[in-house]
This record gives sequence, structure tokens and C-alpha cells, in this order.
Amino acid sequence: HYGRGEKKKPFYHIVVANKRMPRDGRFIERVGYYNPIARGHDVQLRVQKDRITYWLGQGAAASLRVKYLLKQLETFPEKAQKGGPPKSELKQTQAEQSEESQKTTMA
Repeated sequence: HYGRGEKKKPFYHIVVANKRMPRDGRFIERVGYYNPIARGHDVQLRVQKDRITYWLGQGAAASLRVKYLLKQLETFPEKAQKGGPPKSELKQTQAEQSEESQKTTMA
């Protein structure tokens, strides 16, 4: 594993950073890495799941690329941020509950 990117050998760190800091500037915590050209025993994607879950719970927003990488792991739900399920799912479950309650009152 390379540790740092070299010419023609990309390597990316996954970090938690303040939104107002420059992209390559100061960061709060390093939570993983992505090595797109991993071969052999090298690990392509490594993340600290507990730390990512913590930061998403604190309201951190993942970039589009990090969301894509986390989705590949299949250990993180699609909507891993606080706030609960999407409104469309809430409306659907509420509609199902109201249908069930109407069935029980009619019987």
C-alpha cells in the first residue's frame, strides 16, 4: 500500500473536516482511506465504521463520492444521517396504519 498518492498512483484519505476549511486543508479526524488501484493483499477501502456512524449522527454530511463508497460496503443504510426515514416512507406507513385501523373498526 502506498500511504500517499504518487504519480499515476492515486490514494485518498477519508476525513472529517469543517465545511469552511479548504479541501486539502486542516481536518478533524481521519476515518479511512480509499485505494482505487489496490492489488494483491492491499485493501481497496478501509473505514472506521463506528467513527463514521458517530459523525453522521452528529450531523456531518458525506460527500457524494464518500456516500457512493459507503453504499458499496452495504453496512451503512442509504439514509445514515439523523432525521429518520424519508417523508415518503412515513406517509406510506401512516396510510397503511390508517387502512388497518379502518378495517378493525368496520369488523
